[in-house]
Amino acid sequence: MISPEPIIYGLIFVSVLVLVEGIYLTVFGKSITANRKVNRRLALLEKGAGREHVLEQLRKEMSQHLNSRGIPIYSLLAAKAQKANIAFTPSQLLMLMAGLAVAAFAGLTIGTSTSLPIRAVVAVGMGVGGVYLWINNKAKKRISMIEEQLPDAVELMVRSLRVGHPFSAAVGIVAKEVSDPLGTEMGVIADEAAYGRDMGESLKAMAERMDMQDLRFLAVAVTIQQTSGGNLAEILDGLAKVIRARFKLFRRVKAITAEAKWSGMFLSGFPLAALVGINVLQPNYYDQVKTTSLFIPACLVVAGFLAVNIFVMKTLTNIKV
Repeated sequence: MISPEPIIYGLIFVSVLVLVEGIYLTVFGKSITANRKVNRRLALLEKGAGREHVLEQLRKEMSQHLNSRGIPIYSLLAAKAQKANIAFTPSQLLMLMAGLAVAAFAGLTIGTSTSLPIRAVVAVGMGVGGVYLWINNKAKKRISMIEEQLPDAVELMVRSLRVGHPFSAAVGIVAKEVSDPLGTEMGVIADEAAYGRDMGESLKAMAERMDMQDLRFLAVAVTIQQTSGGNLAEILDGLAKVIRARFKLFRRVKAITAEAKWSGMFLSGFPLAALVGINVLQPNYYDQVKTTSLFIPACLVVAGFLAVNIFVMKTLTNIKV
């Protein structure tokens, strides 16, 4: 007889992921769309909010997750939540994890006959793991969009500088012309400069928050020009070419290693998929060997080989650009 429990586990976990996205869109709607044509900062200003109030709100959102890294469970996803610029506050995310864990526990209780301790552990894992995977996906998408927007933004700064605008005005133009997510980030830097903060310091803080090497290059270039002088337009023009070349090289490397990555994912996932399939199709398949003395050591050896396989394949395909 085929056991439906593994399928139920998978369906409940998928439901958790869908529920997270649904709650997020229900609460915040279009205001958190990453690639909106009119960036979020300008949208807030158009609604009548003062420039200082908008800056304070955006800075609070941009630092709230990193400021909560001291929370034990939350420290696992604070950095990624900051990169994704999740609109939920840390306390709301923790409550969301708890709520999803309760929902998963209810689903496991209704759909499976697993013992209470296992249901509780799996439900907590689904609640925390579901939110983590969702945030990780949001962070990857947002960082990828910023990397794609950055060369055009720097070239726009170069054109502004060459027609005689100061660098602060060039950043302001980028904040108005570039869509989210980079548009709002640059808008915050322009507003901070207007209220007296050093431009190089703001760019450096943004680079560290996003953990992006190209943004660090931009911050260093601006800081050096401020202290030593020089033609900033020419410096940024060369930087834009370097960033664009790195981006193209990264895409090329990604295409070249795609086959190896999928091979690694298949080799890592197939044994687990085969194990689940065997248990679904023939639940009693391992009954005769479960009680032998070599069963547990053999399982540990297989798990070790799987872990080594994942590490080696990840190392071989993780090429830094």
